[in-house]
Amino acid sequence: MGPISLVCTVFLAYLLQGSSAVTPVFVQKGDNLMLNLTEVDDLENSVVFWNFNNKSINKDLMLVRWLPGTEPEVSPSYRGRIEFTVKKYWVKLKNLQETDSGIYTGRVMGVVDEQTTQYKVTVQDPVSPVKLTVDSVSSSSDCNLTVTCSTQDSHISSTFTCDAKTCSQEGGERSGVTTSGASLRVYLVNDSITCNHSNQVSWTKDVTKIQDFCPRHHDPKPHSVITALITLLFLIIIAAAGFFCYVLRRRKQKTVSIDNTVYAVPEVEAAAQPLDPTSNSPSSPSTIYSYVEPHTGPMRPTEDKTKTLPESLYASVEKPSRS
Repeated sequence: MGPISLVCTVFLAYLLQGSSAVTPVFVQKGDNLMLNLTEVDDLENSVVFWNFNNKSINKDLMLVRWLPGTEPEVSPSYRGRIEFTVKKYWVKLKNLQETDSGIYTGRVMGVVDEQTTQYKVTVQDPVSPVKLTVDSVSSSSDCNLTVTCSTQDSHISSTFTCDAKTCSQEGGERSGVTTSGASLRVYLVNDSITCNHSNQVSWTKDVTKIQDFCPRHHDPKPHSVITALITLLFLIIIAAAGFFCYVLRRRKQKTVSIDNTVYAVPEVEAAAQPLDPTSNSPSSPSTIYSYVEPHTGPMRPTEDKTKTLPESLYASVEKPSRS
């Protein structure tokens, strides 16, 4: 079988090929997409190509094709937009736009069998910003809020009722579909109202705290915080009282220690009495002190009368002899 007959056989098999399982893929506008081809045993001797929307076998509707023994041939409309990866026969489409949404088919055609890989690609714009506004707040026993979640082209409203402890959403979570096909939702999470705008490739949200509009409403959680603060204050008081008692006790111990201190008092020797030679009392003093009186006799002729006498006079002390 020549090359021309092989190509004809391949194209005929392509035309007769029915649809296969399609994998949905969502891509944000401007991003890239990798088209992965399932591996087969013998690709070198097969015809491999990627096709867009399966409309015909027109060369312009093919992204790229490989004939046996040839280099890849890229469609003129995709030149500059296709990159070839390290893995052969896998391609990357760059900078996808909304017009690139559709069915992408990868085919491997041999003489005996054929393998097909299909992706349904949807290219989406990122969602627009969303805004949550509070339309009204009631002043009844319960706090009622009516809010509106809006985008550039769509909006939905919902009402919330709060008592002193809990909040609830009337009718449950509200959701809708925008004109662009994105999802718009309003729901309550942890006493916060959330407005969410999302599609398969992006999302954005706006949040409002219920406490900003219902001051009487409070989360039960602060009770635990207050309890913790009271407990902490109580522990601080106990610690301060213990420290005060410790300081007071230390001061008391110091005072008692000072009062119990014994200081040595020098003993004053009694005035010296005439020593009784006959006394054998062992308590007799071994040292005799004598009193010194000022000198009252006449001054020596050679001594200057104007000379100042010394203020202190010392007497020699003699130790009495023992009989």
